[in-house]
Amino acid sequence: MAELLPLALAFVAGVLLGTIFFGGLWWTVRRGVLSKLPALWFPASLLLRTSMALVGFYFVGRGDWRRLVVCLLGFVMARVFVTRLVRSAVEIRPRPAQEARHAS
Repeated sequence: MAELLPLALAFVAGVLLGTIFFGGLWWTVRRGVLSKLPALWFPASLLLRTSMALVGFYFVGRGDWRRLVVCLLGFVMARVFVTRLVRSAVEIRPRPAQEARHAS
């Protein structure tokens, strides 16, 4: 039981890291496309998100491969969750009506 707690915490940390990473990616795409400087938004976001994920994995792992694997599993689970959340949010949002095309 004592060995299960660090693995459970590593899983939770992986979910948190994944949510920040993939949620940040979704946020960046939504904001970057509308920005006047998208060439700045996307690389800066990638650098920030990747740095946070790597530092998080480093501190969670602490040299134990089992914690790293469980953290990675949580990270991937967060990807699935964020992908489904974003997909459902996009499907719910009404699309603007297109004009009817008339014969000329």
